[in-house]
Amino acid sequence: MSTNPSLLFEREGAVATLRLNRPDVGNALDIPLARSLMEAAIQCDEDDAIRCVVLTGNGRMFCAGGDVGAFAAAGDSLPAMLKEITAYLHAAITRLSRMGKPLVTAVNGPAAGAGYSLAVLGDIALAARSAHFTLAYTALGLTPDGGSTWLLPRLVGLRRAQELALLNKRLSAEEAATLGLVTRAVDDAGLGAEAGQIAQQLAASATPALGKVRNLLLTSFSSTLEAQMEAEARSIADSSRTRYGREGVAAFVTRRKPDFT
Repeated sequence: MSTNPSLLFEREGAVATLRLNRPDVGNALDIPLARSLMEAAIQCDEDDAIRCVVLTGNGRMFCAGGDVGAFAAAGDSLPAMLKEITAYLHAAITRLSRMGKPLVTAVNGPAAGAGYSLAVLGDIALAARSAHFTLAYTALGLTPDGGSTWLLPRLVGLRRAQELALLNKRLSAEEAATLGLVTRAVDDAGLGAEAGQIAQQLAASATPALGKVRNLLLTSFSSTLEAQMEAEARSIADSSRTRYGREGVAAFVTRRKPDFT
């Protein structure tokens, strides 16, 4: 476990859990937390022994977004502060979204601002029923960050994204699941167990294949059909060369469970 007080880095076998840990301020992002999140994301990306990553929060909220109190205290230096925070935050989000292993988000409570982006970033995004989602930026006279203007149109469509971003429409966990922002809503008491079970299942899978699937899905919106199918053809051929591909095929024909670990 990391000794950094604002971000806990925990390992259980092949699963790494990143736990936002500023519960007294709703796990709001300041410069140290954003930097720690970036460093942890790089570590998860680089460590081949980590086969799945879980992102969650401590306390009542998942993440309130940026630390507005710190913003106010920054005065005229706020633009420079925001550039530094977003440099770290955006690097973290890029690593988490591009790493060759899956990400599970366990949204333990309300998510706003950049916390909204982090909440919906997971390949599997679970939301406690007590969670709700609000972009909130324009209420502060600010504009979104954290990739939300890229993520939301892809998840819910442009028209819904416009309503969410411009009107700061608040969504319950069930509404977020219905729109496709999160995978599903779960009872608060069962959130940790369900996220852990899914993470263990993913960690026992063919990790390189999962990483390739993540990349294919991410690039699909900018590809033509023919370019995407060529990428798929190369990806499946490359996957068949790996020990994971060989093990999966062998296990199927011999009617046994594959061992990808």
